[in-house]
Amino acid sequence: MVELNYQLSESDRARLERVKELTEIPSPTGYTGEIVSHLMKKFDQDKVEYTKTPKGGLLVTLEGKNKERQRFMTAHVDTLGAMVRAVKADGRLKLDLIGGFVYNSLEGVYCKIHSAKTGRTFDGTILMHQTSVHVYRNAGSLERNQDNMEVRLDHPVFNPEDVAELGIEVGDFISFHPRAEITDSGYLKSRHLDDKVSVSLLLEAIEAIKAGELKLAHTTHFYISNNEEIGYGGNSNIAPEVEEYIAVDMGALGDDQTSDEYTVSICAKDASGPYHVGLRNQLVGLCDENKIPYKVDIYPYYGSDASAAMRAGADVRHGLFGAGIDASHAFERTHITSVIATYDLIHKYLEAEMVD
Repeated sequence: MVELNYQLSESDRARLERVKELTEIPSPTGYTGEIVSHLMKKFDQDKVEYTKTPKGGLLVTLEGKNKERQRFMTAHVDTLGAMVRAVKADGRLKLDLIGGFVYNSLEGVYCKIHSAKTGRTFDGTILMHQTSVHVYRNAGSLERNQDNMEVRLDHPVFNPEDVAELGIEVGDFISFHPRAEITDSGYLKSRHLDDKVSVSLLLEAIEAIKAGELKLAHTTHFYISNNEEIGYGGNSNIAPEVEEYIAVDMGALGDDQTSDEYTVSICAKDASGPYHVGLRNQLVGLCDENKIPYKVDIYPYYGSDASAAMRAGADVRHGLFGAGIDASHAFERTHITSVIATYDLIHKYLEAEMVD
């Protein structure tokens, strides 16, 4: 149980700051070049060898004690976002969503529009067209949808011609301001914790392996995927020696869920079906043996890169675990204790022998 008056330590704050830094780099699916370049620069500095795949993901392979039976572990760096669907008669922008979320979660969100034509970035706010209660009697009751919501540009535009002069066109990407904040009580509140918490933890694990602090039981491939939010990611880079595939991704919280913001969430089943029971049992056993706080859960409307790999025909044992994230695909939140538990499970799993 987490103490009511929990106080964040400086080392734990630094851990959350690493996640926060990633959330602040725009990376909606399809527009992940900047964050991938950021990670490549980090790998170069740390002298970590990697491959950038044609799809734009990053693959790091590190040798373990057993080289014949290998593992694959992934986290995704792409996030929810949008595109310019149309330019309206008054110069405001219509949106088309990228990823599975609802328009209600966007109301009042600050955003950036990334012009493909000029490379410039423009600020804006996502609002209902009928926002002003002094003008629209039904401002509160109207449906939040593509027809009623729009981007208000922070530029003096009054028609489509003004927008075109800025260089903004249909198909330009729109990224959402994460509004990231770390509290003294140990919470990280931000958009895009899905799945930048996990990305940060895989980077931490790679650092520990390079420093000799984590001994790999099996040669392991770490893949930073960049297409998970639209249903596919690390399913075409799996070496034939790979027998186990772990997706490190968020645990979903809500009614009928056991997961919370203070433990690592181990997935038994999602919308694709059950995850491998033997691998799930090993993860539970590692938590029990090492006193890692955990919950086992079912995510009813969820898919992962691991489940995508199974649909693509990968012959592997697949598993999924990650930090518990409240309000998934909206204004998300997790606690440092969940982040620590997730890292500890990554560490212990990578050091453990495979269980057939």
